[in-house]
Amino acid sequence: MAERSWLELAADDPFGVHTLPYGVVETEAGRQPAVRIGEHVLPLRPACQALLAHRAGLFAAGSLDALLAAGPDVWAEVRGAVTSWLTDPAHRTTIEPLLLPLAGCRPVLPFTVADYVDFYASEHHAGNVGQIFRPGQPPLTPNWKHLPIGYHGRAGTVVVSGTPVRRPNGQRKVGDAIGFGPSLRLDIEAEVGFVVGAGADRPVPVADFAQHVFGVVLVNDWSARDIQAWEYVPLGPFLGKSFATSVSAWITPLVALIDARVPAVPRDPKPLPYLDDAGSEWNLDLALEVRLNGELISRPPYSSMYWTPAQMLAHLTVNGATLRTGDLYASGTVSGPEPDQRGSLLELSWGGAEPLTLADDATRTFLLDGDEVTITATAPGPDGSRIGIAEVTGRILPAG
Repeated sequence: MAERSWLELAADDPFGVHTLPYGVVETEAGRQPAVRIGEHVLPLRPACQALLAHRAGLFAAGSLDALLAAGPDVWAEVRGAVTSWLTDPAHRTTIEPLLLPLAGCRPVLPFTVADYVDFYASEHHAGNVGQIFRPGQPPLTPNWKHLPIGYHGRAGTVVVSGTPVRRPNGQRKVGDAIGFGPSLRLDIEAEVGFVVGAGADRPVPVADFAQHVFGVVLVNDWSARDIQAWEYVPLGPFLGKSFATSVSAWITPLVALIDARVPAVPRDPKPLPYLDDAGSEWNLDLALEVRLNGELISRPPYSSMYWTPAQMLAHLTVNGATLRTGDLYASGTVSGPEPDQRGSLLELSWGGAEPLTLADDATRTFLLDGDEVTITATAPGPDGSRIGIAEVTGRILPAG
């Protein structure tokens, strides 16, 4: 039976003791690393000073960087202690006075983003994009099923959920003319991100994935499709992607997702040995939901992804690229086989040819100024429960 907290939480609260995501909040006392429990926040430094003194130094700074770097044995120790504090009534008199209301705290980016890599791991998304842009040709490029395709993004423009996103300016091709101005085809990409804790100076085998990845966030990799289309040949995404990438304020520890592990999808051809994950698959049964101005427009299933996060990490490091604490890599757009499971407006509107009709009869092909996009997700937890992956949200501001 799943553990229960002495806090008065609903039995189906997605942020109960089986979740316990980590974040950093701005309070009157400054920036404090914390754990979320229901609609409360537990600052970790004072809690550790009272009950786990030798780990209090991990939370002395206003980020999770020291905890991420400490490695999986320390992650397990801290999570075990926090779980005990919130479930054992003997700790209530110490912990309860430290709890803060979530609504009164302002979340900030909880870790220093060292590098950012975005992959292209959904066969359904890649196939849809191929059909849209290369009609009459094979939807997948010849290399797609041999390796996880990705590109290096811009770590400096990764922003925390709730940060407004300004419409980017850039070059775009309209007919035969080349113009400059605000993007007219601003899009979303519903993704799952993986936050690296323990670094490495050697290739990371797929079997070592959980020794290096601390946890999971949701990602919206905002995309200016018109800028992207003009610039990406021959070197790939650049200004059409680098203006903003939004991530959840709370990191769900990888260990909280053990019950969400599912077999990898069938692959043909068989991956090369360094990508062969037979017996150690890390596919995840995450149910994403995408809302535009509060209206549900898509339900992408992460379980349909072709390449797993363990394979992405193995490929990212196989050439000798170092892995650093705070590295963030994302899955690429999560899309399923059905029309209502597409994780981008590019797909939902089929390149703009089939506008999406909303409940108020308004239509969208791409985002308008003032639009707000929210991505949420849940996953299987212990004993049939569901755990939550903290949302990522952002509102579009006019171009500057």
